[in-house]
Amino acid sequence: MASTPVLHRLRSKPDHLHLGLMLALTFSTGVADAVGYLGLDKVFTGNMTGNVVILGMAIAGADDLPVVGPLIALFTFMVGAAIGGRVLRHVKFGWTTEATALFGAVGVIMAALAIILFVVGGKPPAPFDLFVTGFLAAVMGLQAAVARHIAVKDVTTVVVTSTITGFAADSRFGGAKNQPWFRRLAAIVLILAGAGVGALLLMVHIGWGIALTAAITLTVTAIGHAAGRPHHAPAPVA
Repeated sequence: MASTPVLHRLRSKPDHLHLGLMLALTFSTGVADAVGYLGLDKVFTGNMTGNVVILGMAIAGADDLPVVGPLIALFTFMVGAAIGGRVLRHVKFGWTTEATALFGAVGVIMAALAIILFVVGGKPPAPFDLFVTGFLAAVMGLQAAVARHIAVKDVTTVVVTSTITGFAADSRFGGAKNQPWFRRLAAIVLILAGAGVGALLLMVHIGWGIALTAAITLTVTAIGHAAGRPHHAPAPVA
């Protein structure tokens, strides 16, 4: 099947395409983290640094901070990342069929969780909220592992601390020039915007934030599979 002009244009600049797709997932991570922190008892589903800090303060006796939720999120995030690492261990870097399958699994699981949240009518009661937290963190770990394998510099999709560090250290004030400021600033702004959108959607229903992350992930998966993988023209028929 001949590729459309749009697909041909996207395939002509795979680095730009991969950057755009990972930035879209960075936005969806902001949405998911807002849902986890505001809707699931102060637990981050993508930002594990935040969970480690929350856990440390909770163990020290700080009031109204959870222990079980962050522990579950940390464990399941690592399980998801380990699964991604195992599948992609001997696969070449960049977008591959394996990346499509794993991102697709992330999107489908998120969609299933959104449906569950709509069916139960809102935030699930304890301990079922921990079930949602665990699965969300697991798929975010899987997403992070695949994004790491696709290897778009400065865009991990789940954290922006190193991105902010690079943005500041490589700025003119930091004595550097010609840094990749667009991708760094875009990642910071998009995760911020995603968190804001997630907080707004929570005012309507907790399921909408997860539904949006699922839609973004599945859209990224479809575009990446169609245009992000290496494509070679078929050999001429003799």
